[in-house]
Amino acid sequence: MTPQGLSRRPLLAGLALTLALAASPALAAPAIGKPAPAFTAVDAQGKARSLAEFRGKTVVLEWTNEGCPYVQKHYDSGAMQGLQKAAAADGVVWLSIISSAPGKQGYKTAAEARAWQDRSGVAAAAVLLDPKGEVGRAYSARTTPHMYIVNPAGNLVYMGGIDDKNSADPATLQGARNYVSLALADLKAGRAVAQPVSAPYGCSVKY
Repeated sequence: MTPQGLSRRPLLAGLALTLALAASPALAAPAIGKPAPAFTAVDAQGKARSLAEFRGKTVVLEWTNEGCPYVQKHYDSGAMQGLQKAAAADGVVWLSIISSAPGKQGYKTAAEARAWQDRSGVAAAAVLLDPKGEVGRAYSARTTPHMYIVNPAGNLVYMGGIDDKNSADPATLQGARNYVSLALADLKAGRAVAQPVSAPYGCSVKY
């Protein structure tokens, strides 16, 4: 092969790689009425949990960060735990997800996550650890809290804020319109979720 041919080989290989990357499908944004993005993540007990294992049940996904004042508003008051318990009583699976990266606010090892569960009385079915942010990015989770609801058929039926009070002040819990509670009530009654999308608020997810 001529020197000229040899020089073309890396160029052609690079061009092929560029075209292959361009042809790769982008991560689709989650959409109401569409299948919720599949995922598997390890929980605070060291067990791999997947969305697929809960098919046939309503699932709530809650992005959380203990160090975030907006999260503290809901947990320190007991409001979040109360909502988790009410959901569980109706057969709803509640998954709290920590997508903070190592070294970032809110990051927890499995042992730290278990300690937080005990300390705060977290009533979620599981706390999932997502230190690489793979689950968070699949759902385009932007804030803590950021809430999603998946119906028994596996479709996304709600995404957005937990309520309509964009504040870290616990006093704003009184009179707040809790979108998650309302959406779960709609599903329980066999109705379409009246407000399937709202603006999320809180701290940024610390990817």
